[in-house]
Amino acid sequence: MLYGVEVCLKTVISAIKLVFGSSGGHSKKNKQNEGLDSIDNSRLGLRGSTDNDASSAVNGGMSLHDLNAISHQLKAEGAQLIREEKIEDITNADDDEKASEGYEVYMGHDSTTDYFFAGQVQETKKIVNSKGRIETISFPAHTYATLPFLVDSNPFALSVWVYLSPISERLESDTLEDSRTTRVIFSTLTKDDRGCTSDIFGGPTSGIVLYAQPHYGDSFSDNEKLYRIMLEVASAESSVCRTIGLNNDALLVGEGQWNHISIFLTRVNNSEIEAEAGEERISLYVGGGLAGRNYISGRLSDPTGIETYVGGIKDTTPSKQKNSKYFGLGGRVAMLSFWEIGGPASLVSTSERMQIKSIADEDHVTRAINRAGFDIRAIQELSLQGLTVKEPNLLYTFDGQDDRTKDKQLYDQQTNVNVKEVVKGENGSIFIVDTDGALINTNKFVPLGGNRYAEYRDGTYQPPVWTDIERAEFDEIAFARSGVVKKAMEHAWSGYRKYAWGKDELLPLSNIGQDNWGGMGTTLIDSLSTLWLMDMKDEFYEARDWVRDFLDFDSVEGGVSVFETTIRVLGGLLSAYDLSDDPIFKWAADDLGQRLIQAFKTKSSIPFGEVELKGGKAYNTGWHSNSAVLSEIGTLQLEFRFLARITGRIEYATDAIRALDELLKIETHDGLYPTLISNLHQRATFANDEISFGAMGDSFYEYLLKIWLQGGRKEPKYRQLYDAAVKGMMDKLVHISRPTYLTYVAELKYGKVIHKMDHLSCYLGGNLALGAYTHPEGLHSKEAQMQLKTGKQLAYTCYQMYARQASGLSPEYVDFSNGKRDFEKGRDAPYYLLRPEVSETTFILWHLTKDPVYREWGWEIFQAIEEQTKTDSAYAAIKDIDTLEKDDRMESFFLAETLKYLYLLQNDDHDIDLLNTHVFNTEAHPLTLLSLR
Repeated sequence: MLYGVEVCLKTVISAIKLVFGSSGGHSKKNKQNEGLDSIDNSRLGLRGSTDNDASSAVNGGMSLHDLNAISHQLKAEGAQLIREEKIEDITNADDDEKASEGYEVYMGHDSTTDYFFAGQVQETKKIVNSKGRIETISFPAHTYATLPFLVDSNPFALSVWVYLSPISERLESDTLEDSRTTRVIFSTLTKDDRGCTSDIFGGPTSGIVLYAQPHYGDSFSDNEKLYRIMLEVASAESSVCRTIGLNNDALLVGEGQWNHISIFLTRVNNSEIEAEAGEERISLYVGGGLAGRNYISGRLSDPTGIETYVGGIKDTTPSKQKNSKYFGLGGRVAMLSFWEIGGPASLVSTSERMQIKSIADEDHVTRAINRAGFDIRAIQELSLQGLTVKEPNLLYTFDGQDDRTKDKQLYDQQTNVNVKEVVKGENGSIFIVDTDGALINTNKFVPLGGNRYAEYRDGTYQPPVWTDIERAEFDEIAFARSGVVKKAMEHAWSGYRKYAWGKDELLPLSNIGQDNWGGMGTTLIDSLSTLWLMDMKDEFYEARDWVRDFLDFDSVEGGVSVFETTIRVLGGLLSAYDLSDDPIFKWAADDLGQRLIQAFKTKSSIPFGEVELKGGKAYNTGWHSNSAVLSEIGTLQLEFRFLARITGRIEYATDAIRALDELLKIETHDGLYPTLISNLHQRATFANDEISFGAMGDSFYEYLLKIWLQGGRKEPKYRQLYDAAVKGMMDKLVHISRPTYLTYVAELKYGKVIHKMDHLSCYLGGNLALGAYTHPEGLHSKEAQMQLKTGKQLAYTCYQMYARQASGLSPEYVDFSNGKRDFEKGRDAPYYLLRPEVSETTFILWHLTKDPVYREWGWEIFQAIEEQTKTDSAYAAIKDIDTLEKDDRMESFFLAETLKYLYLLQNDDHDIDLLNTHVFNTEAHPLTLLSLR
């Protein structure tokens, strides 16, 4: 059935105008912009500013952030926005015929970055070649880079990573010669008669130069090749050059290692001390520590200058007859991140600026950037660490990994070495890449590791009381993180929409759809409530139209799982109706309900496992043809009771509750039920003796509590049965591991304890907490406190199931029977299916306790998912969490549950209230309590 920078960005702006025209329209094409006329101009709209902003007259209303985004697009289409120039050998420095040859530097966007090697030295390195053998190679340094703007034209913040290659040489006599010299990292120095003359760099000039100056101690040895990072400031209104970084020997840096440097040029605050010192404060940090600070008055760079040199210095008639080539870096630069802070000539809107006002702000930002290391995503998401800053206004990674044509290589083409180096990982480890761009020495993603937050292990830890300011900072971080999770949903949904629209699932490697649930658009319907809660309303209503126009249960061939169809499809339709009040979803749910209810027509009232939606024939699933599964019997009631409430068809509720009540008539001594129930005869009986709170048992116990909650806590029988089951679990199944005392829930098979715990069982952490917070005797009762403590203990264990894995992902189950270590991944189930249970528990515990630690755990899990499972079109299951081989499968519950819980965990801007207004079905579809409908 169908259910109807005026100066600063001159080069970039010119390139953009070349393609789009000064008014935002298209100009005629040339060789570089051919094919760009299809770009949507709406993407060029100004972000965070108005027509009155200072930038409007220059860039047609685009913020610096937007310009950077567009420059990525231009680069991808062949436009050259930044040039890289060769520096000839010193002996040929005056040869005018050796003109500089242009190279492109790619402004990268992922977490693997190339860097360029600048200076006048040749580095030799031993590597593992493509044949697996050790090979000695050399990298000649023949390049520096120029950025098409002056970094110091306005108050700014700048971060850069620098590697100083070893250049001291041992002579044949085995004596040591120190051949070190001044090594420039970047410079804006420009000839300026009003500026100062430097003892090192000559002059007169204005601008700044960041450089490494050799440090000479009492002796010199191989281990003492130290440098002092220094910043020379030449003001256009002072004849005296100022040098910052002279006095802190603790911040000396060595050769052969990466060093982080950050600089801030900020307007001083209104304190009397700073007001008397100067108009602007300039600070230099090395390795996260303060190397020096000074105050200046008057502008720095000549406003007519248009370039910042990286890895070299512009010829400024230096002293001592040394030309600019003398000051080559002799090393590498990576991750140059730049933020404008403001100023009278700022071309960045207020919303796009880094907010730096005090020295404490500088310290905070420096530590955050230093921690981020070479992770581009972390740099772009500094706001997630509580910083009042967007992503960098410009980020130059000097990334050439994808530029493999000869005229775009960053290294000198005369070398016979056909490999490139890349920086990978937060510590800047160096790896070698072969000609195809594949890593020869690989570095897997390394999570933060297990055994952290050990104070949460026993479930009794009480976090400190946070101030309102601290809470606000935590919320700001979390809200920004929720935006990242939403991007993941947008990515997965876009892939589904493109390759599998209307199909049950997207195969994320093959990029095709499959109808493995009967052809009901399962992923589409299962995602509806996620789309709504993430405010993806356009996508939601497009999916609604598919339900209206194309969902046809008569076209579903063969039997479908009553349980899976109820929780995913019926639950998805009901929740979509509950959230949107759109009758399309109610009509579709009623149609489906009338077909599913045929499965309840059994002698025992215990439903069959499968039903044919066309024709109504029902039967048990083949591998348990004489019985029904416990979790499937007891995980239908929330949906059918809600359907009865909105349609007025009382039989939906009575049939579903009768099935559960018939099961509960079977007497137990400990509140625990076996996983198979015989349903072919007049009276239901137990069909096996296996007890599990994981597979085949989990959601039965979950729904005992939630049925009581859904009914307004007026049906005490179900609460009592829930509490009895929890007590039985604690008495018989809860165990403590060795050596670090993790709490886990085992299984029973015919009286024997099986020391394994499914990922599915991890819902218990949240469910036990929810039961404690709603306990009839109150949260502080003895029984409620025991349930809460156990829930927190299990939450920590389940978090460790992720954190202790090298990949950061949990296997399908873990085995606790080793004895020498707490757990091992299940031998026959090393896979990760993008399951939601641990994310569910972190959300519920955050929702109830407001302890920020659960947000941290969930964020770690999301980062591992994002890093390890993402594909070009969506996200893929993992066959083995150690090998990380992807499987061509993305279950609908990843969008319905995993991403929803991870989003709600970080974002409180919703109406879901688990204590007063809503209950989640086992597929994470929120339903309003019956008394409120």
